[in-house]
Amino acid sequence: MKKLLYIIRHGQTDLNLKGIVQGRGVDAPLNEMGTMQAGAFYAHYKDEQFDKIYTSTLLRTHQTVAPFLQAGLPMEQLQGLDEIGWGIYEGKEQTPEVMEGFSNLITRWRNGELDICVEGGETPNQLAIRQRDALNYILSKKEEEKILICMHGRAMRVFLSILIDRDIALMDDFPHTNTALYRVRYDGHAFSIEDAYNIQHLEGLYTD
Repeated sequence: MKKLLYIIRHGQTDLNLKGIVQGRGVDAPLNEMGTMQAGAFYAHYKDEQFDKIYTSTLLRTHQTVAPFLQAGLPMEQLQGLDEIGWGIYEGKEQTPEVMEGFSNLITRWRNGELDICVEGGETPNQLAIRQRDALNYILSKKEEEKILICMHGRAMRVFLSILIDRDIALMDDFPHTNTALYRVRYDGHAFSIEDAYNIQHLEGLYTD
């Protein structure tokens, strides 16, 4: 059973633009740029003949793949693909106090403390558990060989770590931006990243 996964982050939202924390509990829509990014991704990859689309349960991922849905591709949402829960930080501006808290948390994660989280939030290890459930479900669909997955920045970093069996503490080694693509091949035994952080489809969207 072989599979080819096209894994992308959702398009831009106004909260992304304003530096407001979006986690699992914030269901913001795409803004104009996010819709343009989604359209650019579709234009670049519409002929890939995906068998299925998987998204998180959050609106910003649904809107990012909307052009594919309009073209008739089937979609299924999985809670395992939702963004990490940022607890008391969700919906807050990235003030110096919040940023310091984030920085300390990321440093501790980098040091391997993967069972700590923001108050009311989710740890990387908790996120990994639901991601593995989602992955096992996706792999169980043997007839689906080429798959588009739309998810979230932090969640994507953890997911990629799981796929290639890398320590989750190293998750920040995977860069991401809105609609950035990672193409990952599964040969029936192991995953390998064939194309990392591909943003070719975004060329021309940004002007001075």
